Amino acid sequence: MSIIDPYQHIVVEHQYSHILTVTIRKATNVTKGAIGDMLDTPDPYVELFIPTAPDCRKRTKHFNNDINPVWNETFKFILDPNLENVLEVTLMDANYVMDETLGTSTFPISSLKLGEKKEVQLTFNDVTEMSLELSLEVCSSTDLRFSMALCDEEKRFRQQRRDNMVHSIKSFLGESSHNLTTSRDVPVIAVLGSGGGFRAMVGFAGVMKALYESGVLDCATYIAGLSGSTWYMSTLYSHPDFPAKGPKEINEELMNSVSHNPLLLLTPQKVKRYIEALWNKKSSGQPVTFTDIFGMLIGETLIHDRMDTTLSNMKEKVNNAQCALPLFTCLHVKPDVSELMFADWVEFSPYEIGMAKYGTFMSPDLFGSKFFMGTVVKKYAENPLHFLMGVWGSAFSILFNRVLGVSNSQNKGPTMEEELENIRLKHLVSNDSSDSEDESQHSKDPDEFERIYEPLDVKSKKIHIVDSGLTFNLPYPLILRPQRGVDLIISFDFSARPSDSSPPFKEILLAEKWAKMNKLPFPKIDPNVFDREGMKECYVFKPKDTSSEKDCPTIIHFVLANIDFRKYKAPGVPRETQEEKDFADFDIFDDPDTPFSTFNFQYPNEAFKRLHDLMEFNTLNNMDVIKEAMMESIEYRKQNPSRCSVSLSSLEARRFFNKSNLNNNHT
Repeated sequence: MSIIDPYQHIVVEHQYSHILTVTIRKATNVTKGAIGDMLDTPDPYVELFIPTAPDCRKRTKHFNNDINPVWNETFKFILDPNLENVLEVTLMDANYVMDETLGTSTFPISSLKLGEKKEVQLTFNDVTEMSLELSLEVCSSTDLRFSMALCDEEKRFRQQRRDNMVHSIKSFLGESSHNLTTSRDVPVIAVLGSGGGFRAMVGFAGVMKALYESGVLDCATYIAGLSGSTWYMSTLYSHPDFPAKGPKEINEELMNSVSHNPLLLLTPQKVKRYIEALWNKKSSGQPVTFTDIFGMLIGETLIHDRMDTTLSNMKEKVNNAQCALPLFTCLHVKPDVSELMFADWVEFSPYEIGMAKYGTFMSPDLFGSKFFMGTVVKKYAENPLHFLMGVWGSAFSILFNRVLGVSNSQNKGPTMEEELENIRLKHLVSNDSSDSEDESQHSKDPDEFERIYEPLDVKSKKIHIVDSGLTFNLPYPLILRPQRGVDLIISFDFSARPSDSSPPFKEILLAEKWAKMNKLPFPKIDPNVFDREGMKECYVFKPKDTSSEKDCPTIIHFVLANIDFRKYKAPGVPRETQEEKDFADFDIFDDPDTPFSTFNFQYPNEAFKRLHDLMEFNTLNNMDVIKEAMMESIEYRKQNPSRCSVSLSSLEARRFFNKSNLNNNHT
């Protein structure tokens, strides 16, 4: 039975470009003038120029010593129909030293009717006649996908994944799975990882090991990451042996990779290779920034043996829905506007990259190309995965020199954490706000997302994208898309806190506020839960049985906290030896040596194992919480099979206008 997708019926309006086809037929009596012809017979060719077109200049081949050339060459131009487009035709004479202009004529393209083919005769110097054929048509096929619906590949993945998950959930829940009778009862489960540099990456490595070995990962439809978590996801999903080989072995490789100082990557041979790669990119016409360099360093650290892999290559990991679909994110921003006041979340998957807000998507191999009104006018090779890793964690490239450890030991200036917080504050407050304002005020500012509904600037020639952590540090916007209909979110927050005892809800409260602004269901995050329950390894936020929280996902919110891990080496297995107790007796944010700082890019084996094993333990220690939430989600699905969906009547033929006519933009 085919599933009706109401989002297919939302019209995403976009302007189509026009295609002008010009065929240069022939010319007769080409002349350089009486004296010029006596000295040299013309070697004619034709130049076409439309100033308003992206690929604005084209030319024919030339003929030696031919005054009656026959070219029969055809050229196409992409045009914006809203502009005054004029075709300029120039007859040229090819010479060894400098080509000579023999005459120029213009033709107003607005005089052509759509669908019309027109024979045009142009005259040069009252003697030369040139024959052209012109036609104008609408470019109805674009290189971008305009739709509010999920792409067909993701829909097929979801269907197949749901079928695969019936067995996985039954195996995970055991006797408690009796309520799961058909694939229609399978809930959509998403795993989320926050940003937080290598701290988030190492913590997420421990989480994924626990989820993989417990069977929870086989029950998940999506894994979404932001900044540091995307680095682990990239390492895992690009590994040639995953998923046959699990995180245990891959994490051991990762531990070895991050135990070295990043400065060791700057060998003369590697620096030479970096410079060559960047020079080739710049020479091809693409912009080069510190993000490219930072991406190379991250790549050399984490995926050094597969630096040529791409996001598209990850399709083979999900082509039979054998793994959860990975989703990565960053922000599209306006350079002069706070991210909290204006930001569009950009989502990346092996299937496509785009902005759901505008219903505009492209295949991953087109990211970074030049577009004109939805059509590629200059395609480049697909960016390697390490470049995207730099983009997803671009907040760190802002402090690039400090990331490499190039700092003056005598410098008594701000710490790394303080510098990043200063950057974030500059993004979080408006221009007339004071930088010294207490940050806690920002999370209560009613105007934080005040410009969330602003349309994209169509006159901008570039899209500016930055680390999503500069607005809030959890990738909820990807998972809250109603098209994905997620029932259960297992969220892991590795964000920095002032101390180990600080309330761990700052980022999820911002996510809740963002959801409210977008009118998306989100369970109420009770600000008193910390006073009532104290510090825990995870908190559960369930929707209330009210109309306002109908079709609202349940959230299991894991935080960085070392509680039971100090006493138990595995759930229910006490630590016995002093060595075991000493290993687990550590603070995360209160440690004066700050081994888990956001800007620590070197993890000795012990620091890696402590953080990795802590988050593995915390995840396994709360399996009963996950099981209970999963069973409740199955029951809810049975009662509400169309959860988080919408009816055609509720759409009321909504029309979304996206700004697809970015002139020559680099995405």
